[in-house]
Amino acid sequence: MNPNLTYVLVVGVLFATGVTLLLERSLTRVLMGVILLGNGANLLLLTGGRAGGPPIVGTTAEGEMSDPLPQAMVLTAIVITLGMTAFLLALAYRSWHLNGHDEVQDDVEDRRIMELADRDEGPGTADTDGDTDGDVALVTVPADDTTASATTDAGRGR
Repeated sequence: MNPNLTYVLVVGVLFATGVTLLLERSLTRVLMGVILLGNGANLLLLTGGRAGGPPIVGTTAEGEMSDPLPQAMVLTAIVITLGMTAFLLALAYRSWHLNGHDEVQDDVEDRRIMELADRDEGPGTADTDGDTDGDVALVTVPADDTTASATTDAGRGR
C-alpha cells in the first residue's frame, strides 16, 4: 500500500513545527511542540497500516482485514502524549505561579561552558604558566611530597 502524499506532507509539517517549538524557551511553546510531535507520530503510524475490514476473526476474510498493530501503537502513543502534556502543563503552571512567566532560564554552568566555547577553550586547555603566548605548561608533582599525593588521591575518589 502506498501512503497518500497529503498524509506524508502533513506528517512532515507536524514534525518540523513540533521540533521548532521544542527548541523554544517558553514552556507553553514546548508543550505545543510535544502535542504536534505526538499528532505527527500518530498520523505516521496510521499511514503504515493496511486499510480493510475490522480485524475480528469470523466477520472479515483474513486477506481483507486491517492491520490492528498500528492502531494499538497509536493508542499507546496517545496515552504517552497525554502524560507528557499533563507533566508539561504542571511545570508551566508551577513556573508561572513562582516566577510570573514560563521561560526556562539559562543555567550558570551552561553559561560558563558557552563562554569557554566562545573563547575556543576546552576545560583542559587552560593556560597554566601565566604568560599570554597560548602554550600550556605541564604541572609536575614530586613523588616524595605526601601532601600532594594525598590531594591527588582524594581528588580521584579513593
